[in-house]
Amino acid sequence: MANIAADLAAIVGSDRVLPPDSLAPALALAGNAFPQALVYPTTEAELAAVMVCAHQNRWRVLPCGSGSKLAWGGLVEGVDLVVSTARLNQVIDHAVGDMTLTAQAGGKLADVAPMLAQHNQFLAIDPAYPDQATLGGIVATADTGSLRQGYGGLRDRVIGLSFVRADGQIAKAGGRVVKNVAGYDLMKLMTGSYGTLALVSQLTFRLYPRQDASKTVVMTGGAGAVDSLASALRRSPLTPVAIDSLSPALADHLGYGERFALLVRFQSIAPGVEEQVEALLAMVGADLSAQVLEGVADEQIWSTVREALFSRAEAQGQAMVAKVGLPPAQVVAWIDQLPAGSLARLHGGSGIGTVRLAEATVAVVETLRSRCTAAGGYFTLLEAPLALKKSVDVWGYTGNALAVMTAVKSQFDPYDCLSPGRFVRPGGGVGGR
Repeated sequence: MANIAADLAAIVGSDRVLPPDSLAPALALAGNAFPQALVYPTTEAELAAVMVCAHQNRWRVLPCGSGSKLAWGGLVEGVDLVVSTARLNQVIDHAVGDMTLTAQAGGKLADVAPMLAQHNQFLAIDPAYPDQATLGGIVATADTGSLRQGYGGLRDRVIGLSFVRADGQIAKAGGRVVKNVAGYDLMKLMTGSYGTLALVSQLTFRLYPRQDASKTVVMTGGAGAVDSLASALRRSPLTPVAIDSLSPALADHLGYGERFALLVRFQSIAPGVEEQVEALLAMVGADLSAQVLEGVADEQIWSTVREALFSRAEAQGQAMVAKVGLPPAQVVAWIDQLPAGSLARLHGGSGIGTVRLAEATVAVVETLRSRCTAAGGYFTLLEAPLALKKSVDVWGYTGNALAVMTAVKSQFDPYDCLSPGRFVRPGGGVGGR
């Protein structure tokens, strides 16, 4: 182990093998991670060579991009090395006519978005920490955001990828055209795998044209009125790109008072947006207040909601952030039972969303999780103090796919050297495999 830095320097150069100090805040919340080094490959070949070395030495590896989501998921265990793809950040191909983007996994969404905007195109995702998030990290954590309503999840956006296996072998799946059907659909397998199966090195995304106009309608009122409107909206022919139900505390943070809020966003050609906004306003009863936002205000409200739910690792404190999944019809009722002061946003079409509590106990987590599972949903801790994550099952998985997940993990990473402890393990348990 004493030669980790020297062995890696021989592969990538000593200037790209560093102490892990720069990731200290995130690593402090990631678990029992005390790596000896942080390495930054700049090519896929270097990444593969690093993993060959790690495999030969049985080093336990924690993959990451910028490190903005290292605190998500289960607690890692006994990591020897952090491998960052942050310097694998080149755009390989932007096929404007085919509306696809192929880029290395370490490229940041914040850097790619302006380039796509020059061609009136965009990547239809709205992840946490958008200024830091890398493309590989977004896919590894399946962090789609509110645009899931109009464009689907990340598994629908990724049409090709390359990855480096735990033994250093390079593999590819999918392609660079939207209708590609060749090979196994490993894109879906890697999405949401939290770096436990392989290190994604390159991705190809399906893009969408930027729309001419965008407006958000904010409706506030009691739980019953918001729930009824959300239900009617789901049954209507309207096609919003985002529908979010907000807790009273989050609505109050936005300046709307402690009332339930429903945010509905339309994007299309200007006449189409205007027509849909008018149709939605016609559905709003007298027991709800409505406001239409456009321009800067339209953009700002979505970023403000996101920033309220997610803070930097060094500012996390005692807060708990969880990913929630519920049947859409149960969303408002579940939010209504949250402890006072809870910030919550759940997407109206999918029932997936986020809840943030300033602090939480094991009893609170178990109560919220039981209410989710009783409704046929799930409750997964993303960010939380170490003491809390050590005391509860982070994932709370109760499905019947553990045997399959374990078999897949053993095929891709038989020595359990990738993100050890971060994902679900057989029999459940804290941290999880």
